[in-house]
Amino acid sequence: MEIWINPACSKCRSALTLLDAEGAGYTVRRYLDDVPSQDEIRAVLERLGLEPWDITRTQEEAAKELGLKDWPREEGARNRWIAALAEHPKLIQRPIITADDGSAVVGRTEEAVREALSRSRS
Repeated sequence: MEIWINPACSKCRSALTLLDAEGAGYTVRRYLDDVPSQDEIRAVLERLGLEPWDITRTQEEAAKELGLKDWPREEGARNRWIAALAEHPKLIQRPIITADDGSAVVGRTEEAVREALSRSRS
């Protein structure tokens, strides 16, 4: 299991606390320092079953500067969104947890973190 975190994020810290309390084995990726490539973002989107706009933090300053709220949310615009996430990783929703079964979740709630844990233990 891997968890993409921003150490300044309270939801990330909560997810780590829960994983530790459950004795889970995981790898931390500080994605602002170790920025995911466009291919890695595509792969995690596939695992999440989501589109790039679904994991974009649209209230961030960079999102406002890019005018993301006005970008089309359709297949033809997908690569543009992915490129923006790779260029501005702070826009990526966090934490993202990749489970051992090949799935992933956005672990913003205790339930989502527990879901990733159950998928990694089954």
